Amino acid sequence: MLQTNLDILRSFRDREGRPLKVLTLPMPTPVPLPEEDRMLPASYANFYIANGVVLLPTFNDINDAVAIRILERAMPDHRIVPIYARDLVYGYGGFHCVTQQEPAER
Repeated sequence: MLQTNLDILRSFRDREGRPLKVLTLPMPTPVPLPEEDRMLPASYANFYIANGVVLLPTFNDINDAVAIRILERAMPDHRIVPIYARDLVYGYGGFHCVTQQEPAER
């Protein structure tokens, strides 16, 4: 499924017909959820961009450093802040999910 999505993105063009520059990130080692016999949605792509920083989920995985380097090159004006997020994906979410809007109080 991820390869199909990547192929679709690489086929897209901007208004002038130029191909998009698509950066890829590695995948962390799959994080199992043993009691349900499936994998959790661990991904470096669930980062959060804020003023001057990028909060990057990490998983104590060999690919953490690779993802950090890729984002440092892609966003040189931002400080990349790696944050251990394995526990967060047990709730089937990530930084982007937990920063979503809250309804206004009435």
